[in-house]
Amino acid sequence: MADLHETASQTAGPYVHIGCMPNAAGIAGVYPDDLGVQMVRADTPGQHITVSGHIYDGTGAAVKDALVEVWQADADGNYPEDGTGFTGWGRTASDPDTGLWHFETIKPGPVTHGEGLAMAPHLTLWIAARGINIGLHTRMYFPEDTDAHATDPVLARIKQPLRSDTLIASPQGEAAYNFNIHLQGLGETVFFDV
Repeated sequence: MADLHETASQTAGPYVHIGCMPNAAGIAGVYPDDLGVQMVRADTPGQHITVSGHIYDGTGAAVKDALVEVWQADADGNYPEDGTGFTGWGRTASDPDTGLWHFETIKPGPVTHGEGLAMAPHLTLWIAARGINIGLHTRMYFPEDTDAHATDPVLARIKQPLRSDTLIASPQGEAAYNFNIHLQGLGETVFFDV
C-alpha cells in the first residue's frame, strides 16, 4: 500500500456543460430541458423570487463557463419530497457572453434542526468551472433576515465575522436578489469544506 499515489486532480474542463447541461452547451435532443432548469411551477406555494449574479475570478473577470447548482428548503423550511411541485434543487449555466447566472425559485423558510435551533433562510450553492479542481460550496443569505443571521449556527462558525457579508445577497427590486461570487482576492466569498 505504501507505493500507491494520489491520482492527479482535474478541473471541470469544457465538458461539464456537455454532460450536465447539453442544451445550454448547444446540443439539443438529449433531454427536452436540461435537468434542474425549472425549480418551481406557477402554483408552487411561497414567495417566488429570482436570484442572479456573476462569478468573478481573482483578476475580477467574469467566469463565463461556470455551472451553478442550488439546494434549498421550501417556504416552510422543509426539504421537499417528490410531488410537491418544488424540487429544492436547480442547475444553471452562466451565460457564455456575460457570465450572468440566474434561478427562478421561492424564498426558503428557516430550517429547524436539532434542539429547536434554526438556520436562517438560505440557498446552498455549488460551483464548478474550468480551473476549479473541486466544486466549491457556499451559501447565500437574504438581506432582510438580519435577526436570523445573528443566531444562524453556520454564520456563527465563520472566524472572521466581517467575511460573513460575502454571503449576503443584495436586493434588486421586488422579489429579486443579486449574489456575486468572488473566487479569490478582495472580497473573496466564504466557501465551506464539505
